[in-house]
Amino acid sequence: MPEQRTDAWYASVSEEIIDPERPIIDPHHHLWSVQTMFGKYELPNLWRDTDSGHNVEKTVFIDCHSNYRKDGPAQLRPVGETEFVAGVAAKSAAQAGKARIAGIVGHANMELGEDVEEVLLAHEAAGNGLFRGIRHAGASDDSGALMISGGAAADLYARPEFRAGVTKLGAMGYSYDTWHYHTQNQDFVQLARAVPGTQMILDHFGTPLGVGPWADKREEVFEQWRSDIAEIARCENVVAKLGGLAMPDNGFGWHTRDTPPTSDEFVAAQERYFRHTIDCFGPERCMFESNFPVDKLSISYHVMWNGMKKMAANYSSAEQHAMFYGTAERIYRL
Repeated sequence: MPEQRTDAWYASVSEEIIDPERPIIDPHHHLWSVQTMFGKYELPNLWRDTDSGHNVEKTVFIDCHSNYRKDGPAQLRPVGETEFVAGVAAKSAAQAGKARIAGIVGHANMELGEDVEEVLLAHEAAGNGLFRGIRHAGASDDSGALMISGGAAADLYARPEFRAGVTKLGAMGYSYDTWHYHTQNQDFVQLARAVPGTQMILDHFGTPLGVGPWADKREEVFEQWRSDIAEIARCENVVAKLGGLAMPDNGFGWHTRDTPPTSDEFVAAQERYFRHTIDCFGPERCMFESNFPVDKLSISYHVMWNGMKKMAANYSSAEQHAMFYGTAERIYRL
């Protein structure tokens, strides 16, 4: 497990905030009320990050198996997470001048096929108007090398029941967030083509890995990833989240350093992933994300957003607004 970082570690790199008035929607964060490898991350923790200098107006919570129900029908247990987050969101909305949790993406087992409707309706009822979609992660790896590993079946995206569930999701007006590794990007292409009526969100660039079997193969991985992203972008029902590359499994090693990276280091290491994805999808189909507190293992919130603003600086005002706010607002109906 990674070491929990102290306030002093984050404070060792402090930067002046770039473009502090720019409105931001952070479309990807988690909440945990129990101890995890990322620590607890509750509303005060979220606000401490969103209040660190950037103008984060709204956020979207993404499923992280937090506060699932402990009993009752198995398929309905993830609804407990939506109930929990809806309560936190109400508190966030009651405090003027603070980031507001404006959307909830929960979990449902897409392999329920058409029967997933019962679970989606339960999420809708629990969400107090905030439920927007589902993440059923497809991340699958048997290398044993990953710190943050997914346990999905290797053929999940191809299963007829799964595709029927994702189809039902779209038919009911909800979106599908995916998380998988770069080795599965081609499988995701086939899923996106098979379910063109469902709005899909590609999380974390398709997670190009840099540890275990992929250590010291960054260029080889990048070239395959580069080709795959271009193919995914041709699926018009997919938009991309720009972020989530500071996880330990991405292999940049920042979580092991005596000091976190500066925004310039962040840009130098990752800009080519951002630019290629923006080139392929276009700004109107891209949204910057924090993936906090997972990426907080490696970098502070204000430095990360500084880095993303540096990478966006050469785009037009309208294009920057799309990536920092407009795409998330449209896709998640905020």
